[in-house]
Amino acid sequence: MDQSSIQRLDQPLRPKSKHRGRPRGKQQIAPKQTPQETQEQQTSPAEIPLPEPRPTDTPKANAAPEEEQKTEGPKAPDASNQLNEEKARQAKQAHPEPSAPEPSARKPSTQTESEPEPPAEVPIPTQRPDATEPEAGPPAIAPQPPPKPADAGDEKMLPDPRSADRPGEKLPAGEVACRDRLKALGVEFEEHSAESNPEIGCSIPYPLVLKSLGKSIAIAPGTELNCPMAEAAARFAADVIQPAAKAEFGADLKSIGQASAFVCRPRHGTRKLSEHAFGNALDIASFTMSDGRKVEVGPTPPEKDAKFLTAVRKAACGPFKTVLGPGADADHALHFHLDLEPRRHGGTFCQ
Repeated sequence: MDQSSIQRLDQPLRPKSKHRGRPRGKQQIAPKQTPQETQEQQTSPAEIPLPEPRPTDTPKANAAPEEEQKTEGPKAPDASNQLNEEKARQAKQAHPEPSAPEPSARKPSTQTESEPEPPAEVPIPTQRPDATEPEAGPPAIAPQPPPKPADAGDEKMLPDPRSADRPGEKLPAGEVACRDRLKALGVEFEEHSAESNPEIGCSIPYPLVLKSLGKSIAIAPGTELNCPMAEAAARFAADVIQPAAKAEFGADLKSIGQASAFVCRPRHGTRKLSEHAFGNALDIASFTMSDGRKVEVGPTPPEKDAKFLTAVRKAACGPFKTVLGPGADADHALHFHLDLEPRRHGGTFCQ
C-alpha cells in the first residue's frame, strides 16, 4: 500500500516536471506565460474585443507579444522589454503630437492678425491732416495785432494847456530874459529847434541844449530843457550842490551826469503827461568831484556819499516843485527827479 500510494503521487508530478523541463529557457517568464497560455486556451476570439474600450495602444501591445511568442519563443523576455519601450515611445509621441501643431497653428494666426492691423492704422494718418486743418484757425487770431492801435488809447492823454504851445516868429521877451540870465551864470548852451507831438501832447517850443551849468560845472550828455528849467538847474548847482561837495568832500563839483531830460512820454502807469514831455524835468544820476570822486545815486550808498546825497535832496525841495529819488518808487531808485510842475498854491511834492 505504501509503495502504490507513493507511485500514484509520483505519477502526476512527472508530467508537470516534463512541462517545466522542456522550456528551461522560460523559467523566469513561466509565471507570466501561464496567464497568457490560459487566455489563449480559454479565451476565444469573441472574448478579445472586451478590452476595446481601453486605448488603441493595448491591442497593438497584445498582438505584438503573441506574434513574438510564436516566432521567438525563447526570446520572450526581450519582447516584454520591447513592449515597454514601445509603450513609452507611443506615450511620448501621443503627447508631443497635439503640442506640435498648436504652435504651428498659433504662428500663422499671429502673422495673419499682424498683417491686417497695419492697413487699419494706415487710414489713421488721413484723420491727422484733418487735425492740421483746424490749426489754420489761429491765423484768424493773428489779425488781433490791431489792438496795437488800441494802444493809441495812450494817445488820449488828459488835457494839458502846454500841449498847444507852438513857437512864434520871434522869441518872447521872457525867453530872451531867461537866456540873458543863463549867460550871466556862465551857462553854456545852444538853441534847438522846437519839439512837438500833437498826437501825444508833447511840446517844447523854445528848447535849449545845455553844455554846462556854470563856469566850472559840466553836464553830460547833451541836455535838452526849456529855459526856465535850465536856469533852475544852473542856480541849484551853483547855490546848493557846490557848497555841499566842499563841505562833505573838500572838493569842488566838476560835473553832473544826467539820466533824462526832454522825453515825449506819459508818466508810468497813468494817462497824464510827464514833465519830461515839456522839457520841464531833469534826472540826475551821479556827481563827479574835482578830485575824481564819483557819487552815484542809489538806495544804499557809502556813508559819506549818503550824507552828501541827503543834503542835496532835502535842499532841492523848494527850488523844484517835485523831488523824487530812491525809496519813492522803483522808477526813481537810481536817480533824483527834479521838475517845475506847476501846482496849486505853489506847493511842492517831495519824497
